[in-house]
Amino acid sequence: MSDVLATTEDGRFRVRLVHDEHAENPRHDAETLAHVITIDTHGGQYHPVDMDGGPLAEMWERLKWNRWTGIDIFTRYVSIFHGGIVLESSPTGGPRSLWYMTGEEAVALDAGLLTEGYIEAEMEEYEAWASGDVWGFVVEERADWTRDDDEDEHMQTWEHVDSCFGFYGRTYARSQAREALDFYAARNAVQAA
Repeated sequence: MSDVLATTEDGRFRVRLVHDEHAENPRHDAETLAHVITIDTHGGQYHPVDMDGGPLAEMWERLKWNRWTGIDIFTRYVSIFHGGIVLESSPTGGPRSLWYMTGEEAVALDAGLLTEGYIEAEMEEYEAWASGDVWGFVVEERADWTRDDDEDEHMQTWEHVDSCFGFYGRTYARSQAREALDFYAARNAVQAA
């Protein structure tokens, strides 16, 4: 799927959003910060988010039998005994999971100031990947062609200038695509001056 997002005022450049069909699972990135325990794969319909569940997975194994209060007890346990934070994810089309960081990890990261934001960002990135909401953009320049043997016959095509892929979430991809188009429009204006 490809959508023309915007064209410069002079019509010389345009940017298209392109669905990224070869996006990597962001949980395979070595720099992920949050640990994830998959609670429910809906009868095996979905893969677990992470295979190991992190350092507190063993405690979850002890608590998961109690489906009514297990999540609350685990959340309190992480907070009280490890100074950490737990966020629950229940996407419409995906596995139910618990995303967490221990207090020690939060302090090492940013003194615990924005821990919830880091966890939410990783959660949103994974959910975008799992739902196929991963995009790229392609900046193109209009090329005007005239036939050598007939100067009255003209044609226009769009030639690739720049591209970038791996944006998790359409909103973020649109923002980055517009910035790239603005860059080429400004560069074109400077060259024309």
